[in-house]
Amino acid sequence: MTESSSALDQLTFSDPVTRYPTLSPPKQHQAEPGLDRDLEPSADRGEQTYRGLGRLEGRKALITGADSGIGAAVAIAFAREGADVALGYLPAEGDDAKVVISLIEAAGRKAVALPGDLSDPEYASSLPDRAAEELGGLDAVVNNAGRQIAVEDIADLPPEQWEDTFATNIHAMFRVTQAAVPHLPPGSTIVNSTSIQAYDPSAHLLDYASTKAAINNFTKGVAQQLAPKGIRVNAVAPGPVWTVLQVSDGQPKDALPEFGQDVWMGRAGHPVELAPAYVFLTSAESSYVVGETLHVNGGKTSP
Repeated sequence: MTESSSALDQLTFSDPVTRYPTLSPPKQHQAEPGLDRDLEPSADRGEQTYRGLGRLEGRKALITGADSGIGAAVAIAFAREGADVALGYLPAEGDDAKVVISLIEAAGRKAVALPGDLSDPEYASSLPDRAAEELGGLDAVVNNAGRQIAVEDIADLPPEQWEDTFATNIHAMFRVTQAAVPHLPPGSTIVNSTSIQAYDPSAHLLDYASTKAAINNFTKGVAQQLAPKGIRVNAVAPGPVWTVLQVSDGQPKDALPEFGQDVWMGRAGHPVELAPAYVFLTSAESSYVVGETLHVNGGKTSP
């Protein structure tokens, strides 16, 4: 890590309001699913700023949506905390995934590429088995992959869209979790990505917000089932975080220049600011935290 980057790592004492500049992204578009490499401005995923402390030494993790955005930041952080990582991602996102894999390997950890489409039931159900085989076991799952497409009017929301959104965001989570449980020994963890949208839904994200509310309930229900087995299940609820999801039709184009500026801190978050929450919920430091949702949203109103 260079001297300039170490001054800005996640452990440095600083004013959180000005830690990252307020984003005013230009109007832009990428075809779904989009690539981090083409995001303007680029997002901080921790490449130069996340410093690990060994919290996940020897862990074996499966992370979906690990090629970009929050998933990429979590994968980088897990590796620097000592975990080997299996990455689930769409084949079209392979270029982004290669960058994350190189960063995991640079941290001295094993990276396993498992491309596929989570809306495909066969792929989703096989992912934990493949991860466990390649990693030599499995004790951490991060269900992070998601689909978000903005539509202003329910009359214009095609059935194919909301069906695919549900298939990717919540149906796949059922399948991945169900297939993962037989591999998970006591002490294992599952962390699901929900959203501020589960609590304060935007009218133009009707299907996405609905899936995130479902994830909240899924998390609490599975947590009750698995807690007696020593497997903890929790969730993270991000607020407005600058990722490629926003520019691949995840937000109305006119809203991009002011994206995230309506939170108490006045700016959108960067993916690296979410990673410590996932690390905490996966580490033994959170051993008495079960069925909880950790809000990381810059102060946007949430229960």
